[in-house]
Amino acid sequence: MELEDLYREARKAAERSYSTYSNFRVGAALLCEDGSVVTGTNVENRSFGLTICAERTAIAAAVSGGRRKFRALAICTPDADYPVCLCGACRQFLSEFAEPSMPIAFGHGDSIGARTTMGDLLPLDSLHELADR
Repeated sequence: MELEDLYREARKAAERSYSTYSNFRVGAALLCEDGSVVTGTNVENRSFGLTICAERTAIAAAVSGGRRKFRALAICTPDADYPVCLCGACRQFLSEFAEPSMPIAFGHGDSIGARTTMGDLLPLDSLHELADR
């Protein structure tokens, strides 16, 4: 699967967002090692601390389905004026399962607006540093 195809899945997932309070939809699509795609969307709660991001929703769904190795992630924020990257909590959560070289694409419109890797988002990830010892 191409990263652009994965991004389209993230855009579809954003349409299912439960963002009643912020009106800021987010969709994520995770390409698993076995070639399957797992999507997630943000689910808000009136107690904002209980809100869960689309990226963590996708990761939790993948892990719940027995998938723990991922090849790519795409994120769509259609209500933003620019591509919005993962928050710090999502970066940390994803780092548990993603190799530093894993590509991540994000955008706000019909196409990818920015690309990076897990390693660029979290360059001093102690989990991977400890694994190399």
